[in-house]
Amino acid sequence: MSLIDFFAPVDIQKFTPVNGFYTSQLGANIQLFAEEFPDWEHELFDLAIIGVMDDRAAVNNQGCALAPDYVRERLYHLHRGDYPLRVADFGNIKAGQQVSDTYAAIKTVVEELIKKGIIPVIIGGGQDMTYAQFQGYEKLEQKVDVVVVDSHFDLAEDVQEANDPNSQTYLTSILVHQPNYLFNYSNIGYQTYYVSQDSIKVMDKLYFDAYRLGLFSGRTDQAEPVIRNADMLSFDIGAIRSPDACANANATPNGFYGEEACQLVRYAGMSDKLTSIGFYEFNPAYDQNGQTAILLAQMVWCFIDGYYNRKKDFPLQPKSSYVTYRASLNDDSHELIFIKSKKTDRWWMQVPYPNTKSVNERFHLVPCRYEDYLLAVEGDMPDLWWRTFQKLS
Repeated sequence: MSLIDFFAPVDIQKFTPVNGFYTSQLGANIQLFAEEFPDWEHELFDLAIIGVMDDRAAVNNQGCALAPDYVRERLYHLHRGDYPLRVADFGNIKAGQQVSDTYAAIKTVVEELIKKGIIPVIIGGGQDMTYAQFQGYEKLEQKVDVVVVDSHFDLAEDVQEANDPNSQTYLTSILVHQPNYLFNYSNIGYQTYYVSQDSIKVMDKLYFDAYRLGLFSGRTDQAEPVIRNADMLSFDIGAIRSPDACANANATPNGFYGEEACQLVRYAGMSDKLTSIGFYEFNPAYDQNGQTAILLAQMVWCFIDGYYNRKKDFPLQPKSSYVTYRASLNDDSHELIFIKSKKTDRWWMQVPYPNTKSVNERFHLVPCRYEDYLLAVEGDMPDLWWRTFQKLS
């Protein structure tokens, strides 16, 4: 399928040094749509950079449509890691006549690339584009786990608003989307004073996972199992504290530090399960000395670096590379089974399907922490196990 009709080429001359890029810089190693569109159907690409130039539904943050080229300017000057780099840059998705047209373009691009085994790296636009990113999974015949790094939940007050999503209501559009292929939603880094108690109750009722910013303060490794479970990740630049990322009209004093944001997206790159990622709400109009563009470029670099350092320990084969642990609860209601990778020391839980009759689908694997295992050894049920079991019921 030809995707070129959705894209506008990039004027590489705007950020190419006078003497050209060094051979070690990304600008000399990424195949960019400047004149010829990358032959993604025949060449072997692992990742594809996708710019989005549409901010019409970015509440109070018009200007983030200009983000892609500002990030490219900084990204292309970074040096590659020690691995073969197979990355294409498709250019920028043009804003459609209606925002829904832009969504349709993103949906098609994400769907086609995932089917080809290429990970879309989306840069630019409002976070409502997360909904279009999610729609790209609609025809892939799989349940989807969504992880969002955000200080807010972005839920609408009225379900009717789901028909016209924006950057502060798009999550409702995902929740009510039909057909329903969302299995789990996780929010990383929400700040309690931006979230209503009713919204928290909705998360609990749906057995979704919401993690406060304070949980990860100085402990970003606690987010790794959550991110490892994601099929897609959406990162709102507003989740980063304004001293580190001021280029957002909705920026606030608190949030993740820049190095923590880089670590989070590196975890995403290292996840064998993740198949798309989006970076949204960066507004160059508010950037000071290009600092946010530099940080976002470094985050993209960390995602790429994480991808090329994947450990490939999921699915869990061969069995000889893993250790199985069993723990019984105090009330003997369940025996909990944990699996640890000998290669990476990463942990998973087996959560059984309550009513399955299928021999091939007896349990669901969920990434977890070592602390979850220790809790089970003490005879207590980890919350993650219980929430997952309820969703499988």
